[in-house]
Amino acid sequence: MRADARKFGTAEKGLLPEGRVAGPMPWVIAIMMFLTVLAAAAGLGLAGAASRFDAQIGTRITIQVVEANPDLRRAQAAAAARAVQNLPGVTAVRPVPETEVQRLLEPWLGAGGLESDIPVPALIDVDMTAEAHRSLDRLRGAVAAAAPAARVDDNGQWLAPLASLIGALKWLAVGLVLLMVGATAATVVLAARAALDTHRGTIEILHLMGATDVQVARLFQRRIALDALFGGLLGFILAALVLIGIGERVSALGSELLGSAAVPAPAWGVLVALPAFGVFLAMLVARLTILKALGRML
Repeated sequence: MRADARKFGTAEKGLLPEGRVAGPMPWVIAIMMFLTVLAAAAGLGLAGAASRFDAQIGTRITIQVVEANPDLRRAQAAAAARAVQNLPGVTAVRPVPETEVQRLLEPWLGAGGLESDIPVPALIDVDMTAEAHRSLDRLRGAVAAAAPAARVDDNGQWLAPLASLIGALKWLAVGLVLLMVGATAATVVLAARAALDTHRGTIEILHLMGATDVQVARLFQRRIALDALFGGLLGFILAALVLIGIGERVSALGSELLGSAAVPAPAWGVLVALPAFGVFLAMLVARLTILKALGRML
């Protein structure tokens, strides 16, 4: 048995190129892994952004008190805050400071663009439970009774198109990942068939020496696994560098909207596992392809 194993080990060196980067397959797998990691990162980031939007803003409403008289505006804002803070389903009430409102308006009006005689609405953020958020009639009635100049804006309604877009992009990323997985499997199938055709004579000699189809397939899948490992690691490293670079630039912008789509830390565990999954997929596809082809040869 040991002698046969040495013979098969020697024959293995002639089955596929000795160098792990000798053929095109490692580079093709590297490209596939690069695109797969980027698509998976986009999907995971968008999924995290969608969940954060839903948890932080999806059940939040904003009360605006639009009143030219500043004293009356402050009085109605305080009355509206008192009216809603004890309602069932209200979890938090936060009057937005005037300085924060002015800071929100600066990108459009510029620093110091607000004159003292220009009225700025008073804003109150109200967080609610999902059940209470489904019906806002009671809250609207309480606000209208306490502050006639106030109006209630449902943030979830305004952000619904954005949430729908994020959901569509998330599923697009999932589709791209599945497409890349299929393309990688097809690449392995083509490489395995090409190697089988190239070394058909060697395989026949191995069969004459007593090698089984499983032993021959094991030689192929071991070599293909090395190619897949090299390509997978290379593609992952390049994709990780791209993601880190994009993350740094997004952080420099200081945009909460873009920052919410960043890849969360737990998701990196999934991304790191992709090269290992690629190696397993390549070995499995190569084994099945070779065994099926060898069965037809006999």
